[in-house]
Amino acid sequence: MASESTFVSVVVPIYNMQRYLAETITSILASHYDAFEVILMDDGSQDDSLAIAREFAQKDSRIKVFSQSNAGASAARNHAIRLAQGPYILPVDADNNITPDYIREAAAYLDAHPEVKVVSCQVDYCGDKSGPMHFVPFSLPMLARKNMIDNCAMYRKQDWEACGGYTEHIKGREDWAFWIAMFKRGGEFHRLPMLGFHYRVHANSKRKATQKRKHQLIEELNELHPEFYEAMLLGPLHYHRSWSKFLNVCHRCLHPRKWKVSEAYPALEMFVKTLPRQFEYNKGEIIYQGRNELRRFEIDGKSYVIKSFRKPNLANRIAYGFLRKSKAQRSYEYAEKLLQLGILTPQPVAYYQERSGLLFDKSYYVSLASEKTIHFKDIDSLSPEQQDCFLKAVGILTARLHEAGIYHKDYSGGNILVSFHHEEAQPLQAELEILDLNRMRFGKVSVERGCANFDRFHINEEALKVMVTAYAQARGADTETCIEKALYYHRLSHPQA
Repeated sequence: MASESTFVSVVVPIYNMQRYLAETITSILASHYDAFEVILMDDGSQDDSLAIAREFAQKDSRIKVFSQSNAGASAARNHAIRLAQGPYILPVDADNNITPDYIREAAAYLDAHPEVKVVSCQVDYCGDKSGPMHFVPFSLPMLARKNMIDNCAMYRKQDWEACGGYTEHIKGREDWAFWIAMFKRGGEFHRLPMLGFHYRVHANSKRKATQKRKHQLIEELNELHPEFYEAMLLGPLHYHRSWSKFLNVCHRCLHPRKWKVSEAYPALEMFVKTLPRQFEYNKGEIIYQGRNELRRFEIDGKSYVIKSFRKPNLANRIAYGFLRKSKAQRSYEYAEKLLQLGILTPQPVAYYQERSGLLFDKSYYVSLASEKTIHFKDIDSLSPEQQDCFLKAVGILTARLHEAGIYHKDYSGGNILVSFHHEEAQPLQAELEILDLNRMRFGKVSVERGCANFDRFHINEEALKVMVTAYAQARGADTETCIEKALYYHRLSHPQA
């Protein structure tokens, strides 16, 4: 059979299991399957577990024994899988037993069904409890509320790698978090119609121990998989798990939200809907924290910047709730408008906003991270040629904005990025992007008002003259008049000491 050629790595994390370990190993070795290895990973046991494991290894070359300092079952399981030689992985807890046909049947099913990610089986209890374990039909909405798959299920090592392995900071029910990570990007599950292993119940069983930390476990699952719970339950998992979807619908009635995701990024919808929780759980990399907050997120090989706007004052909370567009929505729409005009800004991806009752509450703007790394405020660190090129480019860009009827009220060096290009036999060129778009105004911009738009640039007057000269020439205005007016407004904003 083709399945007999597929090597299986059976991984067994061990911690103080001297009472049951020999029985577990014996059940694995009795399997009706030839192509497998057993990796026993001792997790710093303080009893004779490691000695028992080594004794078995001396008698059977299929067994490999390793040990690590105590770090928990997830860390031990991950460590063992990294060492595994087989493309198929079957974890077995050190106090459970598998049946002789389980490895063979599970491997054969994975061989024949590449669309299936995980194969499990029928289970019965042993030890302090007897009888069959009952399962409901598998579905993602049910997996969101209930751990439907025991640890002892077979899967491909490549899928373990793709979902990042077992989460090591979760102590107990770590398999639940792992199965969600495994299935939230697709794939099927199959339960074999055969008894595959015996689940032991005893005083120290993990199932009993984890009941005591249910609140913490639910919070950990919500933090790990917010997009999955948004898709399955319309919000987070609650302590009363079966009521989660209803409770989330009720919450949404009191906290209505609005969002838009660019047609170019449909896969980000669930991420966008969970932005409040992404910030609450302190995810992403903080790149600015002040009145507003900027975080960078890496998702599927792309880098995004999310701006979280500070909650406005009471008057604006009422206005943004019903009368005005939020800063996040304006940022998104203004970015689209600029790009249509050929003016560069980081690609707009999405916005999200939320009310709390009648009052505006939260808003977020999502864009692709710019590949440009030089701000205008860094101009003093550039070469004289780059400085001159940069100043002239800003003057020309400002003229283009004003000629298009766009007045940027937060126009400053911190909101302009640049990259330089120098082709052979051509002068140095600067390519600019502008940021922080929510306070742009639209309408005719006179030359005098345009000259006032340079007042927030922290540069010396000679540099300002270079910039304004390029601006005047681009608008066909009198250069001396523009310089005079720009200096006047600049001195008002930057009075001499």
